[in-house]
Amino acid sequence: MTTTAARTANSVGVSRLAIALLLPIGPAAVAVLRFVLPYDTVDDSATMARKALAAPDRMSLVLWLGFIAVLTLVPAVYAVARMTRARAPRLTLIAMLLLVPGYLALGWLTAEDQLLWSGTKAGLDAGALTRLIESIHPSGAISGVFFVLGHVVGTILLGTALWRARVVARWAAVAVIVSQPIHFVAAVVITNHTLDLVGWGLQAVGFAAVGWAMLKLPVD
Repeated sequence: MTTTAARTANSVGVSRLAIALLLPIGPAAVAVLRFVLPYDTVDDSATMARKALAAPDRMSLVLWLGFIAVLTLVPAVYAVARMTRARAPRLTLIAMLLLVPGYLALGWLTAEDQLLWSGTKAGLDAGALTRLIESIHPSGAISGVFFVLGHVVGTILLGTALWRARVVARWAAVAVIVSQPIHFVAAVVITNHTLDLVGWGLQAVGFAAVGWAMLKLPVD
């Protein structure tokens, strides 16, 4: 192998390692976020405000985890799409059209949690904090629609693309496919934070498997 070829191989190897390490970070961050979140998704504004006031440290952790997720989720799904697009191009395209705007909307969606933490830090009482979050801009509600539709349906389609492309073991594709339906049930139907941790955790495991498959690809 020539010096140039060796340098290229080393560069590709380092890049792939970085991407493989990145892949599970976003879903894992959201998994922990959903587990430590002081309130339930279905809570009304007054209940959210009361629970946030009682747990400012957990709200701060939620914001840090959300920040990590916003930085890592979009690059991660791009990396997964590179692995599936050759053998499942249509599924990959539709999944990306849903996932990318959905994950980008997460940053706007966390504005409500920012208000909850900031209001608590500023010394607002439960009533004032409730009025504050009920006065959030309408774009916040729209971002919620983008996020929910994008990450639930988009992840199912991306997992299906992994199944069809056969770039990972079947169990890894199934883990991605079922991850967000589990999250939806845990967040909206039975409000179980431990089950929510499991749902997003399965996506993290599936994405980690994609990273492992990426590392085993030949350099060329």
